[in-house]
Amino acid sequence: MAKVSKRMTKVREGLKVGHEYSIEEAVKLVKERATTKIDETVDIAMNLGVDPRHSDQMVRGTVQLPHGTGKSVRIAVFAKDAKAKEAQDAGADIVGAEDLAEKIQNGEMNFDRVIATPDMMAVVGRLGKILGPRGLMPNPKLGTVTPDVKGAIEAAKGGQVEFRVEKAGIIHAGVGKVSFDEKALAANIRAFADAVIKAKPTGAKGSYVKRISLSSTMGPGVKVDLASLSGA
Repeated sequence: MAKVSKRMTKVREGLKVGHEYSIEEAVKLVKERATTKIDETVDIAMNLGVDPRHSDQMVRGTVQLPHGTGKSVRIAVFAKDAKAKEAQDAGADIVGAEDLAEKIQNGEMNFDRVIATPDMMAVVGRLGKILGPRGLMPNPKLGTVTPDVKGAIEAAKGGQVEFRVEKAGIIHAGVGKVSFDEKALAANIRAFADAVIKAKPTGAKGSYVKRISLSSTMGPGVKVDLASLSGA
């Protein structure tokens, strides 16, 4: 068994084993236990009653967090001519076409989100084996394949979060920073959970949301009472 560090032992003090806290209580406990010098990310983990190996049980989508993520997002855009200029004017970090595809094929991956105009998907499609496993492949359903590159960039920069269930039926995402006030974090968490609940697939049977926990980057997990999701 791995040895628990003194710091982790200390930050776990006061947490009741197995207890589920309201979102407000959980947020407060997470913030109190974020003791490192960095502005840690507040992460949510949702255990879902789905088997993503079946296509009708895949959970995927986007949500605009009302208070943003607190994270700077680097965006690469596949576009040409007027749409390329639109992307640059909207604040895209990298804009290109075949030249951008070549950079990615050579291992240059200094971005967090990829957006493409529909006419560029023939080029982007060749990068599926590189972008797909990293969750970066543009997708019309997620709004990342669109002629409205300006709107897509503004959404991504303004706190839009993509989510996708992992093999074990778990969704992980960052929902803010520990420097956010408690009300802002609670609002972001409820918005994220609501989006995941609304994305319930047709093949999901029985209990859909099984467990939710919050943690900071370097802190312990705090279980959330599911009933508090519908709070104010």
